Amino acid sequence: MILAIGFYALTRFHLFEVGYSTCHWCHVMEVESFENEEVAKLLNDWFVSIKVDREERPDVDKVYMTYVQALYGGGGWPLSVFLSPDLKPLMGGTYFPPDDKYGRPGFKTILWKVKEAWESKRDVLVQSGSFAIEQLSEALSTAARLDKLPDGVPQMALKLCAEQLADSYDSKYGGFGSAPKFPRPVEAQLMLYHSKKLEETGRSEGAKEDLSMVITTLECMARGGIHDHVGGGFHRYSVDECWHVPHFEKMLYDQGQLANVYLDVFSITKDVFYSTMARDILDYLRRDMIGPNGEIFSAEDADSAESEDVTRKKEGAFYVWTSHEVDHALGEHADLFKEHYYVKSSGNCDLSSMSDPHNEFKGKNVLIERNSISAMASKYGMPVQKYLEILGICLQKLFDIRSKRLRPHLDDKVIVSWNGLAISSFARASKILKGEPVGTTFYFPVTGTNSEEYREVAEKAASFIRKNLYNQQTCRLQHSFRNGPSKAPGFLDDYAFLISGLLDLYEVGGSVFWLAWAIELQRMQDELFLDKEGGGYFNTPGEDPSVLLRVKEDHDGAEPSGNSVSVINLVRLASLVSSTKSDNYRQNAERLLAVFEKRLKDTAMAVPLMCCAADMLAVPSHKQVVLVGCKPSVEFDSMLAAAHASYNPNRTVIHINPNDDEERAFWEETNENIALMAKNNFAAGKVVALVCQNFTCSPVVDNPRSLESLLSK
Repeated sequence: MILAIGFYALTRFHLFEVGYSTCHWCHVMEVESFENEEVAKLLNDWFVSIKVDREERPDVDKVYMTYVQALYGGGGWPLSVFLSPDLKPLMGGTYFPPDDKYGRPGFKTILWKVKEAWESKRDVLVQSGSFAIEQLSEALSTAARLDKLPDGVPQMALKLCAEQLADSYDSKYGGFGSAPKFPRPVEAQLMLYHSKKLEETGRSEGAKEDLSMVITTLECMARGGIHDHVGGGFHRYSVDECWHVPHFEKMLYDQGQLANVYLDVFSITKDVFYSTMARDILDYLRRDMIGPNGEIFSAEDADSAESEDVTRKKEGAFYVWTSHEVDHALGEHADLFKEHYYVKSSGNCDLSSMSDPHNEFKGKNVLIERNSISAMASKYGMPVQKYLEILGICLQKLFDIRSKRLRPHLDDKVIVSWNGLAISSFARASKILKGEPVGTTFYFPVTGTNSEEYREVAEKAASFIRKNLYNQQTCRLQHSFRNGPSKAPGFLDDYAFLISGLLDLYEVGGSVFWLAWAIELQRMQDELFLDKEGGGYFNTPGEDPSVLLRVKEDHDGAEPSGNSVSVINLVRLASLVSSTKSDNYRQNAERLLAVFEKRLKDTAMAVPLMCCAADMLAVPSHKQVVLVGCKPSVEFDSMLAAAHASYNPNRTVIHINPNDDEERAFWEETNENIALMAKNNFAAGKVVALVCQNFTCSPVVDNPRSLESLLSK
């Protein structure tokens, strides 16, 4: 969406319409209202109409979404907000039908009522809008009461959040909460982290329960229609409780985070089901979402036309199948495939009353797996591997047919923050997937690529951002790119998420160049966003006076908050740099968490990643794994894989080749202890590792198995 501004006298007021290019209900309102001549006349006569892409300007969206949520208790997109000439909000809402129906006023009625209120109660409206912004500004820019959280708060918040999530857990279908179900990866991250904490303190039963909730959720999602079985990746959310019928848009931020969660569970269980699902997501991104220069695009739409001669688009048209289409495509394997994926001639969107309440998918099928692979293979009298091979062949055939359909719109914006999330998952996959058994077989849509290729994807994406969205003179980021950089500056999430991705890229064996850039970006983040008096990070640089709120965001929703990610970044950076700088990082993290003390105590479930971050900062035994040797080499790569083989968020991997002048100089400047450790333990022809904890380092080990054993203690 682009800004479309009419020129009117300043006494006219504004309608802000905020959405994004792959938003289904934004398209519905566009067709119903904004393409309606009667509505257009009302808008043109009375309003300055401004259309905003929330992904290009999350700072603008945040102001008015916060207002609507505070006023009405909920929000979403499309977001319709009426503003005074000086951009103060007067009233607002989300989707409006064009005419009065379903017991709610239509958009035309709303326009009339707003006009009448503006003419009869203008002063009251303007005063209330100004007051609302003042109150929100005060509430959302809170300062820390103390320099750090009181003792025990991190542990209490982590425990409370895990308990609250467990209380909301759906034991039948997985997930936390009821329909519509969103894959909120930070929930799974918290339960995995809490499970490990319980395991470390001897409470293995509780640890298994937490892990089981995540496993069931990930399995149900993978088997459900929210997963694109034909093309890979995940849709935005499920409208029903059983993860079956989704809203079909695909968002990059979901793919990056979900791939990481599946990687984490693989590193815990060593079950290739989870590594395969991580590959499924990453291979989808490689195939469909990466530009010619390594940039990773933002999203794919939910809606598409069913044929060339049909102008009106339908949600899910690209993804759903009739039974006849499956029969025609798959021939002798059609019956097996249809039973496996619950395909019926009448359509299969009947598993829940919420799946298809308006019969939009009558006669259509959203693929879902309802039976176990082993049971189905046994029923058809064949080995599991043969059964999986047939399914893969069938999916490949449907993929080829689907590729000839009219595709949903591709949002080819490149957003720094979302690329940061994807860089993280591609980088981590390159080493964690080394733990897959030799000879593991993969089936379409998974390609079975050499895992090192995933690191190359991460490096290319990072290089694109460095070249196109980073000013090397000012050291500042721009937020997004499409046919050139946008005018929007980089926001907190852009810096925090990219720093996190760069740290992961370095830790899996990337150049020290990426680590140096992460440190530089953290310096600039502190300069632009840090509240040096009150603690915590604001979401914007605060340089645009038309953006009325400068918020300290804490909510870990579909995307984690920039403040939560920043604490983890600061903890990781503190374990990499020398003591003075390390202390500064930790102090900033402590003050940040103190800002959100009340949130952590009262509503921990709203900030699951911040709960993890608070505990990470409180942990006295953060592990440093230091690898020393010549690289690149097979031996060094094997030791790196061993360092990443187990799940441990409280671990930092450092690698150094003392023969590399650039690396040696970097560490001599950044952390002399690391440089000295490398010098003292370097042995020609060997790769050695030390594990340091509580200011004490283990004796060196020189083989992957010994390193894995050491890290498991």
